[in-house]
Amino acid sequence: MTTRLFFALAGLAFADTIHVPGLKQPVDILTDKWGVPHIYAANTADAFFAQGFNVARERLFQIDLWRRRGLGQMAEVMGPAYVEQDRAARLFLYRSPIEKEWAAYGPDARTITESFVAGINAYVDWLALHKEQMPVEFSILKYGPSKWEAADVVRIRSHGLTRNLTQEVARAKTICATGPVKGPGYDQARHGLQPAWETKVPEGLDPCLPADVLKVFTLATQVVPFAKPNTDSQDDGSNNWVIAPSKSATGRPILAGDPHRAYSTPSLRYIAHVSAPGLDIIGAGEPALPGISMGHNGTIAFGLTIFPIDQEDLYVYELNPADARQYRYKGGWEAMRIVREPVAVKGAVAVEASLAFTRHGPVIFADKTRAYAIRTCWMEPGMSPYFGSIAYMRARNFTEFQKGRFRGGAPTVNQVYADTKGNIAWSAGGLTPVRPNWDGLLPVPGDGRYEWAGFLRPNQFPSAFNPSAGYVSTSNEMNMPEGYPYKERKLGFEWANDSRHRRIDEVLKPMAKVSLQDSMKLQTDLTSVAARRAVALLAGIPAAGILRNWDAVERVDSKEAALYEIWWKRHLGPAFLKAAVPAGAVATPDTAVMLDVLEGKSTRFDVDSRRLLLETLGPAVAEWEKLGRPVWGTLHQSLPPHPLRDFVDAEWRKKLQPGPFPAPGGPFSPWQSMHSGDSFQLTNGPSFRMVLDVGNWDESRAVNYPGQSGRWDDPHYSDLTGTWLRGEYFPLLYSRAAVEKATGRRTRLEPR
Repeated sequence: MTTRLFFALAGLAFADTIHVPGLKQPVDILTDKWGVPHIYAANTADAFFAQGFNVARERLFQIDLWRRRGLGQMAEVMGPAYVEQDRAARLFLYRSPIEKEWAAYGPDARTITESFVAGINAYVDWLALHKEQMPVEFSILKYGPSKWEAADVVRIRSHGLTRNLTQEVARAKTICATGPVKGPGYDQARHGLQPAWETKVPEGLDPCLPADVLKVFTLATQVVPFAKPNTDSQDDGSNNWVIAPSKSATGRPILAGDPHRAYSTPSLRYIAHVSAPGLDIIGAGEPALPGISMGHNGTIAFGLTIFPIDQEDLYVYELNPADARQYRYKGGWEAMRIVREPVAVKGAVAVEASLAFTRHGPVIFADKTRAYAIRTCWMEPGMSPYFGSIAYMRARNFTEFQKGRFRGGAPTVNQVYADTKGNIAWSAGGLTPVRPNWDGLLPVPGDGRYEWAGFLRPNQFPSAFNPSAGYVSTSNEMNMPEGYPYKERKLGFEWANDSRHRRIDEVLKPMAKVSLQDSMKLQTDLTSVAARRAVALLAGIPAAGILRNWDAVERVDSKEAALYEIWWKRHLGPAFLKAAVPAGAVATPDTAVMLDVLEGKSTRFDVDSRRLLLETLGPAVAEWEKLGRPVWGTLHQSLPPHPLRDFVDAEWRKKLQPGPFPAPGGPFSPWQSMHSGDSFQLTNGPSFRMVLDVGNWDESRAVNYPGQSGRWDDPHYSDLTGTWLRGEYFPLLYSRAAVEKATGRRTRLEPR
């Protein structure tokens, strides 16, 4: 009988001891029954070492792939087909002095990261002696995991949430198709601008960009290298809120957060608890980073949503006819900086990658007469995505939290905050360029006329401390306070649809006391304010049928939700664009703009609303009936992709990628479910959720879909799937006593 089997039959937690070079003192890792590791160390260095060791034990293939993709080292193990992707990724590595990068995050960021990657490397060494424990993905792909350097963690920039390069190119495409006079107006059918704003084509810009201008950028930033990425719907969103003691049923603050990102197997997020003298943090972060970015430290709690600041510009250059490596700048010719690096290639000789940079940034496209480069904030020191939490996750009050969170600037976020003294707060911001003579909504000539004039200061962003309303919520909506000099500072004009925020606000605002259960119910709320508005338009239309009295709740068993989504995405949206803008100018409509026009609140586009409703509803009903009158869960399926999903046979695909599962929600419900317009397959949403009882921490709740582990043969690989699909949670335990009672596996790391 094996030790593991003995403990399982006896109902005891499994215990193992691993001797690890690099530790100073023993570390205990107690993994609870939901797969959350609770790491107890005698010093901070050992704590982060153990965090790295443990995340490698559970997510090694995921983080190894993240590192290889980000550093541009895929061809080394996958062959010549990945050379171009490697070249693209290397364009977006941080290349300034690494000392400036470490200094940006605080005095111990480097030492923490060195401990973390030492733990990863220790597990890689352990695997060399225990090959039977090698994650199966390495065996399938026939290569082994690599050793890390601390700089790897912060040099990689291509995994961040970028703003707003793709929008600039899409807007230029609309203007190219419709003309520089009316084009900016037509483009608002694609993405309405907030606050009200009319952009202009920058002087000297030809908006007709090359068709492949973003090919290299897409290669550099795509998440899955073994399969064609889904580009139908990649909008990211999030919700968070914080409740003051005066409005809380507990008499303490409640902080809730559910960041929305692309679904994957394993989950993008990883929950961990790291404890040592002077350190006791618990929450979620990206597995390849030390610490946490959302959670609490026993004194303060924090959660984030994206605050969509425009951090990017596409520069267009005239090239020197006599030397294609020179571009016009302020009346002369300036040479590009050329970096040449060897790219190792499996089964072939190394290839030299020639990387070109202008004064603004990496060149992503060039032809005989023009070159195109990106200037982006995320190449500045302190901009490694999500790593900035290293500076605030140990703060003890709001002043320290604010000081720490503005050390980094990526991604740009709304932070909500609460502490055990009963304070709550909201703080927005991120590194924001000052554009003195343009708005950032379109590409600009790179000849020196359009230059950033530094960055906004931290005190130029809005915040609120103990607001009179008793709560704050954010959902990526336009949330600038009245009187904020927004148009002067031009943070950005491309915000998310406000339907999620409207629904959250209409629930929270009238409640005298908000409980933890109320917050969990609201995070999993399926009501679509956008759908409610759309259905209201059908009053008096005989063909409305079952939609006439629908409550706009997108349950998996709802026939109305299925019919509505078919109508909205496949019939009404295309018909609206056909009526509002020239053919082919815009691919998908902005829901908020379309609703305002159909409701008569906006006269920007001259369309016959009633005629559109009448002409589109009938064909939508016919399509729904042809499909067999399905319920929403029949069409709307969750299949979180594994990186190897298109690289393995059906048997292994089933093992590696759980699903499909009928999934609730829609693009504009608080339980956001972004999906493909063709297949309705779920693409983006809240894989991680947390609701924190501030001060009574063991009553906090969380969930992580599909599970905590990245090993397909681990019980925690997909064991949270049912919990997540039902809108349920598990206890996010914090006290040692509570953790001991819920421990499912004990691991002791001993120094060798």
